[in-house]
Amino acid sequence: MVVRYVTTLTSEQYVTQQAWRTATLKRCPVHPEGGCGLGGHGSYPRVRPAGIRVARLRCPKAGVTISLLPDFLAARITGTLLEVEQVVATAERAESHEAAAGQLRPADEAEAVTLPSALRWLRRRLVPVRAALLAAVTLLPELTGCTPTLVAVRERLGVEEVLMDLRSRTAGPLPALFAPVGLCARARRTTRARQPAPHEVGPDPPRGRAVAGRCARDGLGPTPQR
Repeated sequence: MVVRYVTTLTSEQYVTQQAWRTATLKRCPVHPEGGCGLGGHGSYPRVRPAGIRVARLRCPKAGVTISLLPDFLAARITGTLLEVEQVVATAERAESHEAAAGQLRPADEAEAVTLPSALRWLRRRLVPVRAALLAAVTLLPELTGCTPTLVAVRERLGVEEVLMDLRSRTAGPLPALFAPVGLCARARRTTRARQPAPHEVGPDPPRGRAVAGRCARDGLGPTPQR
């Protein structure tokens, strides 16, 4: 389980102070009444920002671990919300997704970054953030009638870091909003095993051969030569 950990620290301050060592919750999200024995359960690293770790608690009564995601970190995507926001802002200004992908992740022989992979990288950020902006415009009275884009939401709210601000404003429905702003994982596509067709589709045999075959089957002529 992942929950929001409210903090005013920047990512740099969080790493410098090793704030994950003191991160905790006042009450268990599963048992808010208490008495479940909620306690520390170590931490785990994230790839970026460098040196950062995420604190983890454990509820022995429910048998679950609880990750405390700091406000500045993106959920289920490497990096911070600000980094994700900068990617989406670049995509909104670019002429096309291809142009944005080439600008953000230019092809490099050392890293073997191709345009298709760069587009997938871009869409993993762009699609869920657009969904989060649409949800925010729908849910928040202060955004009524606002276009669900970063530029429009920035102007309406008067803030620079929109995604971090939206995470705090949508704290109630946050578990139901898709990552990286919300905490809900996107549903994965499942592939069903291909069921064989009753009859395999293929080209029709030559007419003469088909007629001869039916005659031979019905005892009306010699077996056709193959």
